[in-house]
Amino acid sequence: MNNMNQMMKQVKKMQEQMMKAQEELASKTVEGTAGGVVTVVANGQKKIVSIAIKPEAVDPEDVEMLQDLVLTAVNDALNQADELANKDMGKFTGGMKIPGLF
Repeated sequence: MNNMNQMMKQVKKMQEQMMKAQEELASKTVEGTAGGVVTVVANGQKKIVSIAIKPEAVDPEDVEMLQDLVLTAVNDALNQADELANKDMGKFTGGMKIPGLF
């Protein structure tokens, strides 16, 4: 019974550490770019924080290019956010990807 209590304490401690790590991910940011004219900042929880578009990216005759640049920058930022989360949370999961965890 003592082993079970000890194990439960360890599980609770690990859960608390994981929650803290997930909260910290919200304050960490990554930056995705496209063409040097579109920059997207996302946090470690894959929320877009900001989008910056340089004026030279705006061509009324080529809206599709701007859309492609924004899409590329957003995907770049979200991929980096995934990598950040995997790196930060991987210490708890041993590198396993647990669905719904992050």
